[in-house]
Amino acid sequence: MDRLTIESTSPDETRAAGRLLAKALFPGACIALYGDLGAGKTVLAGGVIHGIGVPDETPVTSPTFVIISEYEGRLAVHHVDAYRLSGEADILELGSRELFFEEAVSVIEWAERIEGAIPDERLSVKMTVSGSESRHIEVTAKGSAHVKALGEFASSLAGDSKDKTETA
Repeated sequence: MDRLTIESTSPDETRAAGRLLAKALFPGACIALYGDLGAGKTVLAGGVIHGIGVPDETPVTSPTFVIISEYEGRLAVHHVDAYRLSGEADILELGSRELFFEEAVSVIEWAERIEGAIPDERLSVKMTVSGSESRHIEVTAKGSAHVKALGEFASSLAGDSKDKTETA
């Protein structure tokens, strides 16, 4: 499986999807987030970061002004916000080669602004607003490790959906 579509009806569901995705991630995984302001990129990123084991009490906010926030859970996480960057040269100056090609998980908001600087092998997540709180989320995987992670994520989503149905 190299593509998955999710319909989230609330920020809590988006966050929960991020937590499930985190279970499938591995050292060096890269998640490139795309979407307009308010699409839910930071909500999903927070779910991923907390799902990796960063304590829930640790706030996850968009690192717009600091560009990169780092977290430690079962894996190290680099949370990047490229919104204020003017292009790939800006992130290269900050050391993106080291940032994206080490053993940490990279979660990149506004990935389209630095497209050429991020790894080709990744999970690309396109988020669009589909209602006041609902979001359409399309995840595409490139590279065998990311394709495997997407398959594990899809299985987790199916199990989570089944669990909700069974307990409802």
